[in-house]
Parts: sequence; C-alpha cells; structure tokens
Amino acid sequence: MSADGWQLAAGRRFRGTMPKLKSHKGASKRFKKTASGKVKRGHSGLRHMLTSKAHKRKRKLGTATLVSAGDLRKVKRMIPYQ
Repeated sequence: MSADGWQLAAGRRFRGTMPKLKSHKGASKRFKKTASGKVKRGHSGLRHMLTSKAHKRKRKLGTATLVSAGDLRKVKRMIPYQ
C-alpha cells in the first residue's frame, strides 16, 4: 500500500479491498445455488416438438437436477455471489 492509501494489483489501483468479481449473466440465469452449496440446473429439450415425446420423458425433463461433479468448479466460478 502506498502512502496515499491506494494499492496496485494487476496494473490497476484500488483502495484496500479486492475488486468485485463479475457474474456470468448467462450462467446466473441458468443455475441456482442451493443452501448446502450445490448447484441446480434445468434440463434441455422441453421447448418444441413435444408431441413426439412421451409424457414420462416430458415430466422428467421438467424437474431440476444437480450439476455434475466435472462441471461444478467451472459453474461455481461463473456465479460467485449467488
């Protein structure tokens, strides 16, 4: 920290605290964090051509599910404050 109270990080000056992270807007509309820290997502395939899909398939596509473990780190980084 310099004498005037400003710090230099990554070529930018800021005062005391780290800069805020930006949420990925597309991800914030598609994913929600649960109270335990897991991430929920919706299914795809429920927008059109629904007459050729079985009722059971459409019913299961309408429910939310959890993001897989392989994608969890990437998704959590995109929605830091949710």
